[in-house]
Formats: sequence, C-alpha cells, structure tokens
Amino acid sequence: MMTAREIRQAFLDFFASKQHKIVPSAPLVNKGDPTLMFTNAGMNQFKDYFLGNQTPEVRRIADTQKCLRVSGKHNDLEDVGYDGTHHTMFEMLGNWSFGDYFKEEAIAWSWELLTDKLQLPADRLYATVFEGDAGANIPADDEALEYWASVLPREHIIYGNKKDNFWEMGDTGPCGPCTEIHMDTRSDEERAQVPGHQLVNVDGSGVVEIWNNVFIQFNRKADGSLELLPEKHVDTGMGFERLCMVLQGKKATYDTDLFMPFINFIEKASGINYKGSYERSAKSDIAMRVIVDHIRAIAFAIADGQLLGSSGAGYVIRRILRRAVRYYYSFLNIKQPFLHTLIPMLADNFAEAFPELKAQQAQVARIIESEESAFLNTLEIGLRRVEALDVSSGTISGKDAFDLYDTFGFPFDLTQLLAQEKGLQVDEKGFLVALQEQKDRSRADSKKEVGDWYQVNEGEVAFVGYDTLEVSDSKILKYRTVNIKKEDQYQVVLSKTPFYGESGGQVGDQGYLVIGADRITVLDTLKENDLVIHVVNEFPGNFALPVKAVVDAGTRQATSANHSAVHLMHAALHRILGHHAVQKGQNVDAERLRFDFSHFQKVTDHELKEIETMVNEKIRANIALNEQRDMPIEAARQSGAMMLFGEKYGETVRMITFDPAFSRELCGGTHIQATGEIGLFKIVAEGAVAAGVRRIEAITASQAQQFVQHEVEELSAIRSMLKSPQAARSVATLQEENKALRKEVEKLVAAQAIAMKAELKSSAETIGDMQVIIRRLPIGDGAALKNLASQLDQELGNAVIVFGAVVGDKPQIMVSVSKTLVEGKGLHAGNMVRELAKEIEGGGGGQPFFASAGGKNAAGLDAALAKAKSLLS
Repeated sequence: MMTAREIRQAFLDFFASKQHKIVPSAPLVNKGDPTLMFTNAGMNQFKDYFLGNQTPEVRRIADTQKCLRVSGKHNDLEDVGYDGTHHTMFEMLGNWSFGDYFKEEAIAWSWELLTDKLQLPADRLYATVFEGDAGANIPADDEALEYWASVLPREHIIYGNKKDNFWEMGDTGPCGPCTEIHMDTRSDEERAQVPGHQLVNVDGSGVVEIWNNVFIQFNRKADGSLELLPEKHVDTGMGFERLCMVLQGKKATYDTDLFMPFINFIEKASGINYKGSYERSAKSDIAMRVIVDHIRAIAFAIADGQLLGSSGAGYVIRRILRRAVRYYYSFLNIKQPFLHTLIPMLADNFAEAFPELKAQQAQVARIIESEESAFLNTLEIGLRRVEALDVSSGTISGKDAFDLYDTFGFPFDLTQLLAQEKGLQVDEKGFLVALQEQKDRSRADSKKEVGDWYQVNEGEVAFVGYDTLEVSDSKILKYRTVNIKKEDQYQVVLSKTPFYGESGGQVGDQGYLVIGADRITVLDTLKENDLVIHVVNEFPGNFALPVKAVVDAGTRQATSANHSAVHLMHAALHRILGHHAVQKGQNVDAERLRFDFSHFQKVTDHELKEIETMVNEKIRANIALNEQRDMPIEAARQSGAMMLFGEKYGETVRMITFDPAFSRELCGGTHIQATGEIGLFKIVAEGAVAAGVRRIEAITASQAQQFVQHEVEELSAIRSMLKSPQAARSVATLQEENKALRKEVEKLVAAQAIAMKAELKSSAETIGDMQVIIRRLPIGDGAALKNLASQLDQELGNAVIVFGAVVGDKPQIMVSVSKTLVEGKGLHAGNMVRELAKEIEGGGGGQPFFASAGGKNAAGLDAALAKAKSLLS
C-alpha cells in the first residue's frame, strides 16, 4: 500500500515527466487578491494567467496546493468531524496548461496516471462530461465525451448538468466545462446490486469524485453573456486526501496515514479510544476528527504569516482554533492547552511538502498554546456568565445565547450542552435570527459591486515607478466602475505607470493624470494580483487620448523613507532581540510605520533604546541603496537575503540592500536612495497584537522632528509649572504626597461608612421574612460601599440591601442578597441590578449574592431605588 508521501510524489513525478514545471504551494492566506480571503483552490495563484493580466514563464505547471475552505460560499467548517471526507485545510494536486495542451492530452494523462502509475482498477472509474445548457446557449462537451470513449465504455461516461460540470471562477471571469473522474469504492456485492453510474454525484453512495479537469475556454461578462477566450487553458484539481483514501482502501479520509497517527496520539493523551463512528452521538470520535483536521488549518495559516485577530482572516483562524479547543474541552475531558502538542508531529509529516512549518515549529506552537490558554479562560468566564443568566422561564433566550457567542466567543452548541445538563431549553430560533441580523449588517457594510472592465487598448502593464515619478507616453488599457456601499469608485489601468499599487504593507501612491484637457486626481493605487489599478475621482472625457501620469513626490518620499526605516529596524531587531524576531506584518505610509514581528515578551525600554540608536547610526552613515532587480531566486537565497514565510516569490526577485553586512531583504516596495534621507528615526509605541507577536510604531524625518520638538516643549512647560529643573524628581515627590493623602481620605470614607452602619441597621424594613435596606448614600467610594453592604448582610442575615450612590461622577447601584434568600426564594442580585440599571441608562450584572451596575444618568437613581422596593413587594 502506498503511503501519502509516496502518492504525492508519484503525482508530481508523473507530470514532471510530461514537461510540467513543479512549483511550490502558494500561502494559505491570499494577500495579493482582494476578492479572496484564503487560497481555496489550486488555480488561485495562477488567476492572472487566466485573466490575461500576466504571461506565464512556462506553459505547463503542476503542484500540490494548500487550500482552506472556511469562509464565503466554500465553507465546510461546520461539517468537519461529522463525516469522513470534509476538511478545512486540504491539499489540491493540480496540473495546468496555459494555452498549450487541451482536452485530449488532459484526459489521456489523467487516465494514464490513475490506471497505469497508481494502478486503480479501470472498471471502477467513471467520467462525467457537460450536457450543455440551451438556456445559457452553451453546447454539450461532445469533444470530451469522444476522448473518454477511447478508454471507457459508454455506460461509464455520464452527462452532468451546469451545476456539476461547468466551472466558473465567480460571477464574472474565466469559465468552461469540466469533466470529473469518480471511483466506485464499494464491494463487489454492492456493485452487483446497483451499477456505479447510477450513484455518481450521490453523496455517501461510495462512488467518490477524485479528480476534476476544467477546460477554460469562455469569459463570463457582468451581463451574463459568454465570450471565447483567445487562448484555452486546462485547470485540474485532485483532492489529495480523497486520493489517499481510495488508494489505501479506506472508507474515510480520516482513516488514512494522513490522520491516523494524530488520532492515535489523541487517544493516548485523552485515555479515550477512537471507534471510527460517524453517529452524531459519538462525540469523542467527532472531537478527535475535529482536532486532527483543525490543527492543520491553524498551524499552516500561522506559518504562512496569518496573525490571529478579531476580524478578517485572523478571526476565521481564531474561530477554527476555538472550535477545536471547545471539542477537546467538552468531549475529551482535556482541560489544559493541547493543540500545540501536535505541532512537532505535524511539522515532521509535512517537512518535505511544506517545509515552512518545520522551520517555524517552536514559534507556531507557542502562538497556538497562548491562544488556547486565553480561550480556556474565556470558556470558564462563559460558564460563569451562563450561571448568571435569567432562566426563570426554563429557557436561555436567543439574545443571551447570541451575546455569549458574539461577545465571549462561546459556541452555541456548548450553550445547548450546558442547558441540557441543567434541564433547560435554548431559543435556537432567536439565536439564528440574531446571527442572521449580524450577517446582514456585515454584508451591507462590505457590499461591493464590480463592473466589467471595458477594454480600450491591448497590452500589459509596465510599472516604472522605481525609476521615475512621471511618464508622458502612457495610455489607458481598460477602465471600470466599482460600487462600494452605494458609492461609485472609478478605476483605470494604464499601459505604463509610475504609481505604486498598495501591496506588501506599503500604501498606494497618490497624484494625478493629465488626459487631454482633463486633470484627474489619483486618490489611491491598488494592486489586484499583478494588475496596477488607479482609483480616480472621475473618468476622462476621452479614453483614447495619451496619458501623463504624475506621482505626488512628497508623499512618495515620506512613504519610501518609512519603508527603508522598516528594513533598518528589522535588521536591528535581529541583532538585539535575536533572529526569531522576523516580520509578521507591516503597514507603511507617509505619516508613520507600523511593524509586527515574532517575540514572546515585551521589548524592554533598554532594548527599544538600543534599536532606536542602532537605526539612527545607520541613518547618519548615509548608506547608499543597493537595488538588484530580476535576480534569480536561488542567487538571492545564497546571498543571505532575508526571505519571509507566507510570501510568494517568483523565479526572479528584487533584492534591497543597505550594507551587505547589515540589511538585505527581498522587497517589491519603494525606497530612498540613501539612508541619510530618513533623517531621524523615533519609536513612539510598542505592544502586543497577538500571541507571540509584538508591534512597534515609529516615525521618521519631519514627523519625528515634530514629535521631539513637542516632547521638549511639554517638558519645558512641566519644569516651569513645578518651578524646578529636576522634573522627574519633583513629580515623584508629588506622587508620594498624593498617595499619602489618598490613604487619609480612604480612612475618612471608611469611618463615615462605619458610622452610618448602626443607623442603616436600625432602619431596616421587614418585608415578609426579609430584612430590606434600600438607600441612596453620600459615599463616593465603591469599595467602601461594598464593604458596608457585606457587614450589614452578615449582621442582619436574611437581608436584601440596595445602595445607590454617585461614584466618580457616575451613578452606581449595588445589590446584596443573603445566601438563604438566594437558595430559599430564588432571588438573584445580578438579575435585580440588571433591571435597576435601566433607570440610570447603564448595565451590569454579577453573582446571585452580589452585583453592581454603573450608568450615565445620576438623576435616575431615586427611580431605580423605588423600583427595587417594587421588585421585592
């Protein structure tokens, strides 16, 4: 039986023998294409070839691509673990032809690889071809059928509809018919009862799709019409996990050697045996499958440079991690961080195919462990929040369930599980309504309608912005309108442009275009893959006229200075913090630079001073820029250039050097000609942005000068106010005096509260068998109020105490309920205070025995106290 490694290598070797260039996988996180959050198909990195924006260096390519389908219409997340084939991250084996071979060769080679090299039985294979669509005016793919008929009996060739056998990149763009190859994995007895061709595309039937060959020959326009492409392409994708399942004779991908070693590891760690059950009640089996799937997506996304965050791609990866934690916490009884322990085995398993994880193994594990710890704490907080909910109706409301999910990251099904344990229901319909409302708001906020490109001239884009900020002989290639949140944005593409398109963390250029008598402002410059797009305030009157393009020189200079300063700081970080401190993200504009890097502790003030000093030394040295373009990637690697994981490099690269012994990086951004142009470098902030990732913000040149001048002026003003040249010493003296005075005030307030205790105790009102004190107090210290309530509760017993006060100019309400009343009468301080807080325009909560709430409207305190009495009557 072939191992997964052998199967992957057999595929790559086969297509190498067919003169295909084997290329590395693109990163999981799709940074160059704003239409995609993650790489979700093998063809993503070749999109520009299909669109005609770029000419491929070779016509035949093959690879194995890391893919992730957890967002948008390709979202398999909630299915993972419940069946034997769904995954978040998966490998897509693929071969491509860009205007070279087409259907005949693609089908012949698919057949040769599967039946000759991989030895799949021919009588178990089926092929589907497109049946045509009269409504869309697309003919049947009889050409593909004819080629398949040379190797397959007619009953093994099935016509498929537009949904299954016509591939489209999106609502617009390249598309074409496809032919799918299916394998009948059933026993001979089952095959004798029902022929395989009746089960093609039937889920769970045992006839499994393993390969899809797409024949890209059309372009879909915004009006829905199709036009033939000037060149025809082949785009194939074969799910690696499914291929391993078929070749290893398994019924589920999780039973292959891609996953079973990890499941065995989890068995030992949890003490729970894996039974391979797909019943929805088999929670521990589902949990193990979730974990072994999710750890791959999490680890490779982080290795490819994705930080975990609260929005965008970072939030998606965080959700995947939290889903995995929740499953091992709930169903495997693992209460400590666990996912990170799988990283060494994962890195070893993929060391040949995707070496980026092995190279960052320790860092990735530490980031995951830190995130796990944080979410385990969140789970504990969520459990306490569930305890504090108003469930007097026997149901957790949909709103409360959604608040737990949205605010605390508390999964809905865990809320259901906890409710079930307590004999409660959860309003799932209300939760789903709230969830849909959130999705609708998000969709409305991000709604974007992209119009067709209108072609004016043919040709490719030439970027000349490294050498000049102005060209006079350009022309418009194409233009379009993009509607974002009901506002039109105008975009043009030029044949030659000095404008740098936003990429690599550097903002796009601004400036203007002169077209005939029109002077048009360039508001921004974007980059979609390798297409430079100018965002302008209006279209010209005549698109056919020559174009003069001029970049704003001042803004470009300031941005370039900040970008070069980033390179110097990156090198300084390596020397002062260590070589682990590599870039994890950056954002550079004309005002400031922001740089994220790997580091697991706060950068000390002393280290920041060292970094700043080293960078400024290099600035004063006025080191000249050494730029090498179109350098072979291997030559750059051998020269010691810094190369970042998560970046996709071509065969040739651009290398930026400021002193070969100090800073040498691969970079596509703009830079100053010598470090002296930076002028001055000043760090203004340092902090954490994610587990294991720190951020430094800094300014340069005139911005740094203004900052220093402002700081000096502030210091002078402080010295003047203190009437002392020793400002720090004088402030320290004032702080000590203030601290002593605060202690005196606290003593006085505490004494005041104690003095009031006897009077409050004697004024307690009896309501039923309860002692009730409801009073507005002239005490502006929250701690003193809480202490007073606690003492009264102990002395009175069976008491409900409600205090209102103004603390720090804000109204505050405190509720204390004796334990006997909580247990005997079901009173709940948290529920009471939440209701009373409405009167002061605030909110709050807490435990059944004690809770507090703050608000904005002190005038409502009396009404809140009156309401408190009505709640107890």
